[in-house]
This record gives sequence, C-alpha cells and structure tokens, in this order.
Amino acid sequence: MSTTPSQPSPAPLQQFTDYLEYEKKYSRHTLNAYKRDLSQFRQWLSQQQCDDLLQADTLHVRNWVASLHRQGMAGKTLQRKLSSLRSFYQFLLRRQLLKKNPVNDIRAPKTARNLPETLDPDSLSQLLEIPADSILAIRDRAILELFYSSGLRLSELVNLDIDSINLAEQSLRTLGKGNKTRILPIGSKALEALSDWLKKRPGLAKADEQALFVSQRGKRISTRSVQLRLNFWRKKQGLEQHIHPHKLRHSFASHLLESSGDLRAVQELLGHADISTTQIYTHLDFQHLAKVYDKAHPRAKKKK
Repeated sequence: MSTTPSQPSPAPLQQFTDYLEYEKKYSRHTLNAYKRDLSQFRQWLSQQQCDDLLQADTLHVRNWVASLHRQGMAGKTLQRKLSSLRSFYQFLLRRQLLKKNPVNDIRAPKTARNLPETLDPDSLSQLLEIPADSILAIRDRAILELFYSSGLRLSELVNLDIDSINLAEQSLRTLGKGNKTRILPIGSKALEALSDWLKKRPGLAKADEQALFVSQRGKRISTRSVQLRLNFWRKKQGLEQHIHPHKLRHSFASHLLESSGDLRAVQELLGHADISTTQIYTHLDFQHLAKVYDKAHPRAKKKK
C-alpha cells in the first residue's frame, strides 16, 4: 500500500480521535470503543512484525478478523471493529495519507441469529385468564391482551393515549420506530378487556392524564412497571418459563404467520422497515412444521 513516508504512527491516530471528539462530538463511550478497537488492531499488527497502522493492508485486516473469529468473537462485535477500522482509514484517505482503504472489501462473518422465544397458545391462555377482582387486575389484563392482540412493542404500549384507541372501529394508532404511524386491529378479547379497563380507568387516572394505561399514582405507566406486572402474573398464573413483553410480540407474530402464511401482512403489523427482520419468524414456522412432520410422516418416525 502506498503511504506518505516518514509519518509517525501515533500522529494520524491522534488526529482521528481528535476529529471524532471535537468535530463529530462523539460520546466518551463511543470514543473509547474506537480507541480500543484501533489499539487492539495495532497490537496485533505489532505481533505480525508490522509496526505502523499506515502499513496495514487488506490481508492484515482479513487475518486479524479471522483470528478473532477463531477465538469465538461474535459477528456483531467483529462488524463493529471493522467499522472502527474502516472509519479510521477513510479519515486517512481524506487527509491524503493513504491511497486505498484496506477495509473496504472486507465483511465480518455472519453470526447465526437466535430465534425468538414464543409462548404456545395454551400457555398464553393460562397467562391471560386474569380474574377481574381489582382495578389493577383489570388494567393488567387489558395490557397483556393488547400486547398479544396487536403485537405492540413495550415502548409503543406505554405511549398509547386514550385517543389512540378506536373501539368502534376495533383499531389503535401507534407511533413506532422511525416515527412511523401504523394502524393496528384489536382482537375481540383485547377489545373486551379494554372496554372493562376504560370503565375503571377514571378511578385511577389523574384528571388531566391522557395516557391509556396509568400507574397507581394516576400517571402514565412506566416500561419497568409493565415488566414487573407481567412477571407478577406469570408467577401467579403458574407459568414456569420466563416471560418478557417482547415474548408476547414474538408469539403474536409467530402464531399469525403460522395460521396465515402472509409474511408481508405480519411485516406491516409489526412495523418492520425491512422484511428480512420479519423473516426470522418463518424459521419458527418451519420448526413447527418440522415437528408435525416428524410426528406424522411414516418415514420420519423413529423406530422404537
């Protein structure tokens, strides 16, 4: 690789970190991550008898990533480290200290995505059979039914206002990621639970509070409170497995895809910008089909 001669190694590195700190205004946390990644690469280069970051070429970078991958480093972490290096060398390129970015053609190995955990319909029914014996129980049933009915994110649910709900049209309006509004249907069970809650809500909410779901103090419920209440009902309803709000969203997506097979519709309902994000649920659906196949197909059954 062509370089500008007699340029000491620390100087461009210091220029780069100053640029990130004073021009880009990066946070201390982000700045430290860049420094750490570049320092690790520099140490590795030194072990390869290369003492200057400006002398590194594509083969150096590729071998470094391969060594980290062999040590078990996850794909996402490798992507971040490559991003740090790519930004650094792009900075040097703009300063005319290099003629080519050695990281441009390198991609991190992909890490297998963990499939989201879901609840089966029977477990969900067990969870949602909450007796309406207190105002909090009525509120919590409405919260959990709405999670499963509409596939909401936790942040979307707590940010719902009273006017976000249209009982007549059996729908709700939510503001999701990227400030994108979407209209979602509300199932009959969730509609019933919401109607019960709205009758009781004035007894808990402060007069000027617009939030659909409120805490015992009468103000908008927090995400942490919802998580705690879900865990409370999980234990009370006798469910062994850990349940978090997103598991209800995963269950909504998986069960809907399993019964409809309409990936685009599920993408719209979940508010995914990219359908590749939704496609992970096709793997869950395949797992379900595979289990059915293994149990039913004569050639798939294991010999006893």
